[in-house]
Amino acid sequence: MKLDAFVAALPKVELHVHLLGSADLATVADLALLHRDRGVPTDRDELAAFYEFTDFAHFIDVYTAVNRLVTTGESVERLVTGLADSLVANNVRYAEVTVTPLSHLKAGIDPAELAEALESGRLAARRLGVEIAWVFDVSGDEGPAGAMSTIDWVLRHQPTGTVAFGLGGPEAGIPRASFRDAFAAARTAGLRSVPHAGETTGSDEVLSALTELGADRIGHGIASADDPRLLARLAERGVPLEVCPTSNLRTNAVRSWAEHPLPRLLAAGVPVTLGTDDPGMFGTTLNREYLLCATHLGLTATGLAALARAGIDAAFCPPATRHALHAELDAVLGTVPDARRVTMPSRSE
Repeated sequence: MKLDAFVAALPKVELHVHLLGSADLATVADLALLHRDRGVPTDRDELAAFYEFTDFAHFIDVYTAVNRLVTTGESVERLVTGLADSLVANNVRYAEVTVTPLSHLKAGIDPAELAEALESGRLAARRLGVEIAWVFDVSGDEGPAGAMSTIDWVLRHQPTGTVAFGLGGPEAGIPRASFRDAFAAARTAGLRSVPHAGETTGSDEVLSALTELGADRIGHGIASADDPRLLARLAERGVPLEVCPTSNLRTNAVRSWAEHPLPRLLAAGVPVTLGTDDPGMFGTTLNREYLLCATHLGLTATGLAALARAGIDAAFCPPATRHALHAELDAVLGTVPDARRVTMPSRSE
């Protein structure tokens, strides 16, 4: 069996994908045509060039510009259904999708309309065969007040499928600990804690996310590889990291495949699940992330299957869903009794 066929057959979960950043070039170009004054190209080739990021700060600027195009519930629903199509194409059965409510509310969408659009999109995704749950996050530059406003929106509208509260956006100069009270409120409300940390900052912020924010999973967390004691703690407690390799390279958070810390995280026994982060902006898919990890990082077919299983274990899905996903994965692996027979690519740096 060829590797691409093996990866395509694996039933997967997607736990780190931002709704806005998932929009493909065609969708963003169409939205840009409706808002020609927002500075986003309307031509797909020009839009692809617009997505050539110099660093993480530049990425945030572009992301913010695209967000200004999403001004109606109809646009939000289109984002959800477009993402669902991509998830189905990558054999993703369950996804926890990150949405930043404040960014959409500031773009002019009514609070109730936003909740209704998300629910319509979620039901449409279910009809396509993928179950979507929600992670509602706040961008770090909105501060603790913005975090509390986000939690207030979640509690007022209670979108079906809500599982967690997150913290995204810029990290530098925005200590995770400053959001302690907001995450405590979210956990009290029954939400799981999934802050970003240690993507563009050091391992100390990953530790802060664990100790101050009660993180159940960490978005990115790749700086953990620099701290053996932290690695041991993550492994011992079974705290998963949501690693998004292409994203790390495209934003220059990691300079090259040769320097990517994923192999060190796995070697330390840290649970890792692969994500796409912002696949529309980074030109990737979840299947592609698996293939790149084989091509550039030397992961075997067995290692890729272990990543798929780790994602299932890390998901905040109902037990019945987890059991079904494991059973499906076992069935697929049963058709490839010797993973060494999967044709692997030659390793590239």
